Amino acid sequence: MSTMAYDLWRPSSGCGEQCLPAAGEVPSVPVARRVGRLLAGAGMLLAGVGLVAVLPLLPARDGQAALRAWARGTARALSIRLVVRGRLPRRRSLLVANHVSWLDILVILAVGPARMVAKREVRSWPLVGLLAAAAGTIFVDRARPRDLPATVARAADALRAGHPVAVFPEGTTWCAGEGAVDCRPVGGFRPALFQAAVDAGAPVVPLRLSYRSAATNSATTAAAFLGEETLLRSVRRVVAARNLEVRVTVAAALHPAGDADRRVLARAAESAVHLVPAPVAPAARRDAVPVGADVPVMVPVGADVPVALVPSGGGELAAGRPVEAVRGLDLAA
Repeated sequence: MSTMAYDLWRPSSGCGEQCLPAAGEVPSVPVARRVGRLLAGAGMLLAGVGLVAVLPLLPARDGQAALRAWARGTARALSIRLVVRGRLPRRRSLLVANHVSWLDILVILAVGPARMVAKREVRSWPLVGLLAAAAGTIFVDRARPRDLPATVARAADALRAGHPVAVFPEGTTWCAGEGAVDCRPVGGFRPALFQAAVDAGAPVVPLRLSYRSAATNSATTAAAFLGEETLLRSVRRVVAARNLEVRVTVAAALHPAGDADRRVLARAAESAVHLVPAPVAPAARRDAVPVGADVPVMVPVGADVPVALVPSGGGELAAGRPVEAVRGLDLAA
């Protein structure tokens, strides 16, 4: 595999140690409470093993309710407060979110259980891999980029079957700190899996995840899982934080037409998530946006948005030329 293909398939961010909170910056709890949170979290993880045996026997709706209850219970065990603004649609949809932490998966499952798209390595994680497989996770082998079309097809099949699917299109975690534009993964939201929504005729629902310290009433990167740091170090920082809060903002659903361009759809979703213009890789600038279209407008919480239309620069949605969806998927797609 060429170096360029490797970089496209395994995106990286500009985050590092400088993005993490300094010692004493985030109010912490006593050691005894940290140990208690760790034990409670481990207990919920073991309970998840029991859930693995039960999920295949439950009707789909009951299974989703059980998975949501487990995820919320695990968040409570770690003393993480979940705040949700907006409501997910009841029908099938492709959920797309920014990626900050290993907690993101737990948060999405707590808000609205979906079939996650995750790297293949997750399957081998102790206990977590079993639960992920039982929950219908779509695993991606990042060492085999030629398998990407098959992965998109599996996601589209899940959507057609009525299952919501969740993905982190940035492909890697980053701090998402205020003003940390240089930290954002190069290329922004990868468009490939948006093709699944186009093919299945399913809406795309952008989710914005933000972590805050209620103790200081400010954003924090305490929950971030960045760069070369170990999972254990990140977990220790999470259980030590006092009044850690995660906010989930459900933006307007984007409804792609059958001939929608997945690249335009990805940029609109990214603009909704980050509330700023989405970055475009230099190689993609020529064909990422149809002629005459500007950067996608910010998408508000609430009303649905048809993506049969192309956003214009005036803050309104104006009719644009239909763009034929590209069926062949490459790494940059």
